[in-house]
Amino acid sequence: MNRVINHVKKPLVWVALAGAIAVAVHPASAADANKPNVIVILADDLGWGELGAQGNQQIPTPNIDSIPANGVKFTQGYVSGPYCSPTRAGLVTGRYQTRFGHEVNPPPTPTAGLPLDQKTIADHLKAAGYKTGAIGKWHLGVAPEFRPSQRGFDEFYGTLRNTPFFHPELVDSRVSEEPQRVDDKEFYTTDAYAKRAVEFINEHKDEPFFLYLPFNAQHAPLQSPQKYLDRFPEIKDENRKHFAAVLSATDDAIGEVLKTVKANGLEENTLIVYLTDNGGPTQQTTSSNLPLRGFKATTLEGGVRVPFYAQWKGKIPAGLVYDNPIIQLDILPTALAAAGVAVDPSWKLEGVDLLPYLTGAKTAKPHESLFWRFNEQWAVRDGDWKLVVSRIDGPQPKLFNLAEDVREANDLAAKHPEKVAELKREWDAWNKDNVPPKWEANHEGKNQKKNRPGNQARKKQAAKAAATSASK
Repeated sequence: MNRVINHVKKPLVWVALAGAIAVAVHPASAADANKPNVIVILADDLGWGELGAQGNQQIPTPNIDSIPANGVKFTQGYVSGPYCSPTRAGLVTGRYQTRFGHEVNPPPTPTAGLPLDQKTIADHLKAAGYKTGAIGKWHLGVAPEFRPSQRGFDEFYGTLRNTPFFHPELVDSRVSEEPQRVDDKEFYTTDAYAKRAVEFINEHKDEPFFLYLPFNAQHAPLQSPQKYLDRFPEIKDENRKHFAAVLSATDDAIGEVLKTVKANGLEENTLIVYLTDNGGPTQQTTSSNLPLRGFKATTLEGGVRVPFYAQWKGKIPAGLVYDNPIIQLDILPTALAAAGVAVDPSWKLEGVDLLPYLTGAKTAKPHESLFWRFNEQWAVRDGDWKLVVSRIDGPQPKLFNLAEDVREANDLAAKHPEKVAELKREWDAWNKDNVPPKWEANHEGKNQKKNRPGNQARKKQAAKAAATSASK
């Protein structure tokens, strides 16, 4: 394995890659076929410690594990939100979702969804001549104007919100843009998404395509056909058995996707990214984040550090281990760079193209600092230092050195007050460019709603507007 911290031992790969992505290609040109395909696979509520590639021996995940084996494992891969929809909003825009008010899950109302002034990765790739498909859980708005077909996707097959694995309210844009309840007793979302993904790849194998595949697995309620449960007779806890069955089914599904890419001879022309949207909700589903502390909906490492892998055979060295922090905001600019799409500064992207860092063309860190804001919680990471307010530890900021204390068990705030002040100033400066949440979360308690930074900003904004109105 090649371990990457600030250098890579295979810089010659970059020479070929730079030549491949440096040529500006018109969407209508014959060279479209040489543009790499992009597949982004997103797991839901899967904890840090549950995959074979993460060291778990209880639930075999050979297909998911093959992605870092054939490419790169990011040991410090993050998401910008510890919750389902915020992470998705950041992923598809390449921007911190707090910049445009998508801080929490949108309610199922006509006005709630990914703001219409935000361009998505599908918008950009479609404009570059890609066929674009979204298959799985959308969770970026239910009203027609927020749906995938209006956000750059040529087709959508999946659910608009989180739904059960059986009998979901499903949209098949080939038939209708409206959700329809599936009554087929044999229908299982994970299997169905894999089948449609295979069809999509086969149908567009001769042209560049972008496939966004956000599974609803491992989100509660955990449900699985008996054939997957039967794989784990040794697991007696029913909740854990269902978790294992759902994960095993998802690994099979991803295996079908990878097999189809290979069968069509597309492995060397396809960038594949796998990650999960946030940490596991351990008490609810048994999903483990060990050795990290925290869980879904917290700004501790267990809520925002996730399994994160990528492969692109012939471009990303196989078996690479990359140790510098990266974030899901990087997926969009990386995909655009691979596709030869020039970034317009007006898009205000906050992710970076990771390809030169993986090939050795760049040896610095992709990010000096990363930031989070979620309800009353917030965090900033600068180098190995992290200042964090989490609902687990209360409102007082805690300081941790992640290089020595990845579990965030040893608070160093009292020992290094100057570092606390420095990081707080850094977070405050970043937070000035955020906006109040566009809606309130329905899972929060009254005190959480009152105290969170977003609601404080909302109140200040309302007071300022009232004062301006009164002075007129």
